[in-house]
Amino acid sequence: MTDVSLESRPVVLSAPSGAGKTTIARALVEREEDFAFSVSATTRSSREGEVHGLDYWFISEEEFLKLVENGELAEWAEVHGDFYGTPKKNLISAGRGGCHMVLDIDVQGAIQIREAVPEALLLFILPPSVELLFRRLTDRGTEKEETLRRRLNTAIKELEAAKAFDFFVINEDLDEAVDEVCGLARRGEAPPEGTSGTLNDARSLLAGIETLLRREKLLPGH
Repeated sequence: MTDVSLESRPVVLSAPSGAGKTTIARALVEREEDFAFSVSATTRSSREGEVHGLDYWFISEEEFLKLVENGELAEWAEVHGDFYGTPKKNLISAGRGGCHMVLDIDVQGAIQIREAVPEALLLFILPPSVELLFRRLTDRGTEKEETLRRRLNTAIKELEAAKAFDFFVINEDLDEAVDEVCGLARRGEAPPEGTSGTLNDARSLLAGIETLLRREKLLPGH
């Protein structure tokens, strides 16, 4: 893909549901002038408070598949029965302006972005603990047992692919997480003291989710 430099590399944030990647992405863009939020296209219905063109481009499945057919998406994936994708024009316009485009996308999409834009920075956001992740999901009040099970099982698959990411950031304190993501994006490498999270943290979270699913009897067949 053209018009994307190391100085304006896309910053990809992926995480299990409930880890807070969207909150980090929004806070980073609001605070820093050289970061812009990539608005994804999706076929899912809008949630209360979401605005078309600001949070997502809410389009029909037919419109989405037309974008795929025309090669207009840098990445796309089906997640929880809905399609999500990143328009290529988002990355090109940001690169021309010397701005870091922040992508809040799933693991499948992140790996596709790496293939399309090798210089992209892939950051995996982790919650401080599996208990906090579970609490964030259940505190939403909108997660039925079937949906909760699906999200946690999806999280396992995402964590299994975490080794493809460049760095890991633990989202315990929002301001600190935003500072860390900002620093990693601008430097393109870890600071001397390292990052707040590691691949081992991702593996520990994976094991914790599997234990949680068994404990809460959310595994298939229970």
